[in-house]
Amino acid sequence: MEKAIKKYLPIFVLPTFLAFLIGFVAPFLLGLWLSLCDFTTVTDATFVGFSNFVLAVQDTVFQHSFWYTALFTVVSVLVINVIAFAIALALTRKLRGTNLFRTVFFMPNLIGGIVLGYIWQLIFNGILAQYSQALNLNEWYGFVGLVILVAWQQIGYMMIIYIAGLQSIPGDVLEAAAIDGASAWRRLVDVTIPMMMSSITICMFLSLTNGFKLFDQNLSLTAGEPSKMSEMLALNIYNTFYGRVGWEGVGQAKAVIFCLIVVAIGLIQLRATRSKEVQQ
Repeated sequence: MEKAIKKYLPIFVLPTFLAFLIGFVAPFLLGLWLSLCDFTTVTDATFVGFSNFVLAVQDTVFQHSFWYTALFTVVSVLVINVIAFAIALALTRKLRGTNLFRTVFFMPNLIGGIVLGYIWQLIFNGILAQYSQALNLNEWYGFVGLVILVAWQQIGYMMIIYIAGLQSIPGDVLEAAAIDGASAWRRLVDVTIPMMMSSITICMFLSLTNGFKLFDQNLSLTAGEPSKMSEMLALNIYNTFYGRVGWEGVGQAKAVIFCLIVVAIGLIQLRATRSKEVQQ
């Protein structure tokens, strides 16, 4: 059986590999080429070198979007992971109705981002009307609104991962720490958190990359108002590519820079958190 699987493995892998080449590798390489070109469509691209990257870096709106996105990512990562971990701790205790609460907390993750944005628009317009007016007049009100929206959407998903990590910790380890006189706080800091660093690594990576890649929620909730001051990186790239005539190459260059930033930050975070993982 093993020999037969090895013999026919390339045949079964080939369709997926071809789909990966056509759907990801080819567009990615074409995008790298177009970032070095002046173009309207992919058939009339003219090579211009790194001038698109120079214009992208010099764009003050793009610079503001970068720092706005970076700050949003830091705040949202902290809020999402701290609250999700706290809820996971509460729901792994022997309480009644924990399965119901897990379902309720997870449900917002099933709603699409663009729909969530409009749901929160209705909430702000109907319940917090005064805040809703400020949403389009001050980028920091939009910032808070985006943090609330994203936290509401992602906390339930991260909670499930944290619950899985907590349930994988051997009970005898915690029992031994309690017998040795460790308080609940010391058991949490010195035993629980180190032994579930793999779950923390996953949640940190997901919330970090999702924060930088945020697009549909930003589009539906603030649309970059006021005057593109609440415009995040993904929305800025979209508006550059489709909203500024002759700037398609600059928009593509911004997309390449954006990709490099997300990959670099993701790799740094993975390296930092994996180094602290404890083998059980």
